[in-house]
Amino acid sequence: MDHPLIDLINARIKLAEADGAFDNLPGAGKPLPPVDDPQNALLNRLVRESGGVPEFVTLSRELERLRAELREESDRTKRREIMREMSMMDARIEIARKSYSR
Repeated sequence: MDHPLIDLINARIKLAEADGAFDNLPGAGKPLPPVDDPQNALLNRLVRESGGVPEFVTLSRELERLRAELREESDRTKRREIMREMSMMDARIEIARKSYSR
């Protein structure tokens, strides 16, 4: 089933072509740049352009927050819990780094 707006979209494209909106675009006639992951190229570009970061970066920020929390905490039981969480966070960061580099 076609999208309900497909006719409108095609009409707008034809009108833009007739008006020359696609003439002299940067990179016209040149091959597309190579990509490392063709299946996810669009998704990767959208994430990068919207300021998204890899999971290991987000996890590293969380680990830094835990370190700051540990410095402020004086209760031994809570400190142990924070250190346990930090240890798990280190493992998650390593897994995320390995999966990101594939």
